[in-house]
Amino acid sequence: MTRAEWKESLGIALATMRSQKLRSFLTMLGVVIGVASVISVAAIIGGLNKHISDKVNEIGSQSFFITRFRLFTMDFERLDEEIRQRKYLKPEDAVAIREQCPSVFKASPVLTRAIFINGSNEVRYKDHRVEEPILRGGEPELVDVLPIYQVRDGRFLTHDENSHAAQVTLLGNAIAANLFGAEDPLGKEVRVNGLPFTVIGVFEPHQGLFGGPGVDDFVIIPYRTFAKMYPEIEEVIICVSTSDPALLPRAQEEVAEALRRRRNVPAHKKNDFEITSPDMLTDLWENLTSAIVMLTLIIASIGLLVGGIGVMNIMLVSVTERTSEIGVRKAVGARKKDIGAQFILESVAITSVGGILGVVSGVAFSVSVAAVFPNLPAHVSIVWTLVGLLLSVAVGLFFGIYPAVKAAGMDPVRCLRYE
Repeated sequence: MTRAEWKESLGIALATMRSQKLRSFLTMLGVVIGVASVISVAAIIGGLNKHISDKVNEIGSQSFFITRFRLFTMDFERLDEEIRQRKYLKPEDAVAIREQCPSVFKASPVLTRAIFINGSNEVRYKDHRVEEPILRGGEPELVDVLPIYQVRDGRFLTHDENSHAAQVTLLGNAIAANLFGAEDPLGKEVRVNGLPFTVIGVFEPHQGLFGGPGVDDFVIIPYRTFAKMYPEIEEVIICVSTSDPALLPRAQEEVAEALRRRRNVPAHKKNDFEITSPDMLTDLWENLTSAIVMLTLIIASIGLLVGGIGVMNIMLVSVTERTSEIGVRKAVGARKKDIGAQFILESVAITSVGGILGVVSGVAFSVSVAAVFPNLPAHVSIVWTLVGLLLSVAVGLFFGIYPAVKAAGMDPVRCLRYE
């Protein structure tokens, strides 16, 4: 077919769609839903991946954590008995890491008390109070280990305050704002779980994942002060950093060797502790979202399949309805490939319009979700947009073949006699 013939065939296809608006829309609905599903889920997952990546970068590419169990272990009772019997990490382990691991820059033990770990907390100042903050005990090195701890006003903890279990504290930005408003919090006395503490610093604003608890909701006190207040809390996390991200693998090896010696782990046994880097958290998240994307693609494929079958059925009905037209066109010289191309184009036109509507719907849905839930970001990908459009064209081509072949193979004489 010449360019003019293609243009004419496309014009006929679009005219046919306009003359049967409702039928065309219902036909393409499956394609619209399938493509919209792909675009919206890909946009939301893409936005979440970027959000996670940004938050991991805030933790620092040269930091890692040492824990007794794997991070995010939710069901303690389902762990193997050998794992449950692991010894607690100690603050002395952090000292040994600093002294015995040349690639390590800083290391700090951390204790945590929160509503989901060990108990709830409360901070009061005069008539104002903040419920359920996250209380953490750390050493002075903590501010150098994790970049998320950026002091905006005041200063961080000192070794003297830690060694003497001083009752001093740093507050997250949101906590300070709720307690003091426009008043300067530095030097003021607050009560943390009923005990008096002097405010020595306020952190820079920082929210956690998806707007959840971050440094904004933290109350930091000296490690020894925390241990004195809550001797029953023994679950220590050791935060470690290197001076250069390139040293991270070597530092992890040195830390593992030092802790194995301190904890008397036999050579043939695995580590009785866990080492987790921020990259591992990113990988864990991406594995989860990959499964979600795959499930979405399967569901979207079902929608496209249903839409494709609907297109094929409508095109077969169209072939029957336009039997006389096919006979006339063949009588005046139209070739089989001309007739076939006409119906292929109509099929592709229907699914392509469905694909465009699907892309628009998917983008609109993603933007709406981001507007309604600001902590659920969306990132519309050009790649997935093109994939959605190409899928819609492919559906039209594939499911338009049979009706096109049937139309092209019809006998012109019988077509002209058809009523």
